[in-house]
Amino acid sequence: MEALAERLSHLDSQAEGAIRVVMYYDTLMRRRVDLPALARASAGLAECVAGIRLHGTGRVIRASPDGREAPAPPPPPSGTAPITLDEEEIGTVWLERPGPPGPLDDMLLDRLAIAAAAVVERYGPARTTMADPALVELVISADGDEAARARALRLLGFPADLPVRVVAVRSRLPLDQVGGLVCPARPVKAAPLADVGVLLATTVDAARFPAGVRAGIGAAGSPDLSWRQARTALRFTTPRRPVVPYDGLGALALLAQVPRDAARDNADVAAIARTAGNPEDLETLDAYCETGSLRRAADLLHLHHSSVSRRLEQIGKTLDIELTEPTGLLRARLALTAWRLLDD
Repeated sequence: MEALAERLSHLDSQAEGAIRVVMYYDTLMRRRVDLPALARASAGLAECVAGIRLHGTGRVIRASPDGREAPAPPPPPSGTAPITLDEEEIGTVWLERPGPPGPLDDMLLDRLAIAAAAVVERYGPARTTMADPALVELVISADGDEAARARALRLLGFPADLPVRVVAVRSRLPLDQVGGLVCPARPVKAAPLADVGVLLATTVDAARFPAGVRAGIGAAGSPDLSWRQARTALRFTTPRRPVVPYDGLGALALLAQVPRDAARDNADVAAIARTAGNPEDLETLDAYCETGSLRRAADLLHLHHSSVSRRLEQIGKTLDIELTEPTGLLRARLALTAWRLLDD
């Protein structure tokens, strides 16, 4: 192996060198090396420090060309590549070359990342966030028996003594990224199911959801019940309230059980539907219902309070609701919420 590395370091042909880099890592993978050996072999081949980091465990390996642990602190890397497993980034590899990157560094890093993913998968368990959708569906299914649910949770890596919380997510970001943000350093698994993403976690930090993500958070306990709660909470999300814990809905959750035809035929809900044709009015009403205060609504809308007052007066006439009275505000809030639920 050392002789091959020595020959590679003196190659004149970049094409031949690329082929030999591939052969070098193929040999390493056949020998079933572990991550430290992989880092040492890569450092010897590259003739500079090589590093490997796994996101899930935080483990960092840095090896010098002489096979020893590289001294700290590390300098900025001269080149990096992601380690991916099951289409999820689980770590990073890099080189710490003092000068500019070498002509074969990109090829070397690519092969090192592939080899590192193979090692993690072989010696695992691979700490990926994305999970088999069939297992996740078994965990949250209302029809499954408890023994099958417990087996599925065990296969997904969840301790038997910790309650699992389910989150229903709609996001343009990859689910593994969302899961990693809201459940850092804790057990979390994700899978897409039909039109919604599912996160399973023992704890969830609601404040860490990134912008552009809608999420409903079920209570901890029975996963099938938590899933139903999460789906219900997701229906109550809005641009101003993109993350909704089911526990925070209280009696509002009952609105999700109102038949759609009954809600659609309600006079207040029908009036909201007519108001929705004017986005400006709908935004004003939403801000007022959210804050319960004319002045706070004005601050939210970046308007003078007198302008908001005139708008609300006109909206109140359209709805036939006195919005400045507590009962009128309550009616508007319930009607606006019920109208939104018609679209989910």
